[in-house]
Amino acid sequence: MRIAAIVAAAAALIAVLVVGLSQAGSQGGAPKKGTAPTGAAAQAALRGAPPQLGSLHSQASNLLQGGKAAFNQRRDGLRGHPVVVNGWASWCAPCRGEFPYFQKVGVQYGKQVAFMGLDVTDNVGDAKRFLGQFPVPYPSYADPRGTTMQSLAATAGLPNTVFYDAKGRRTFVHQGGYTSEAALVADVKRYAIGD
Repeated sequence: MRIAAIVAAAAALIAVLVVGLSQAGSQGGAPKKGTAPTGAAAQAALRGAPPQLGSLHSQASNLLQGGKAAFNQRRDGLRGHPVVVNGWASWCAPCRGEFPYFQKVGVQYGKQVAFMGLDVTDNVGDAKRFLGQFPVPYPSYADPRGTTMQSLAATAGLPNTVFYDAKGRRTFVHQGGYTSEAALVADVKRYAIGD
């Protein structure tokens, strides 16, 4: 009985490793630089956004503290605008693979949609370095224990992307990494904007 439990646990661990490595390999593991406007170019492209969205843009690539309460207060303050929350970590290969899409789509739709990040179970120093290398036009909130991401009805594992409509209703949870910019854009249009 005990041997069977050990064998089952080992098989489960091997399955998790195989899936993780295959996802990392299919997405390249590290984002490519220069895929989207950053810094001054991103701010120029986002000029004229509604004030609530402009407030997010003014904190581009910042890693904010405050936990679940601060995150929820910010998200609730965005009512009237669709919200897209991307759960990520610097150590997560599929997260790193999809980050260029969030860089670009965050600028492309940043005048209509509120983008926010959740840095889940990550080292603060590593997360800040990662955001410095691969900036996005919105802030991320530190979620060191993963409790905020879990409260959004996202299951274990990263990345996760949670979509809300303008009334604040959760419309979709995308589990796993995006493998193309087109797939992310399609979900933003369908589950956030409502096209």
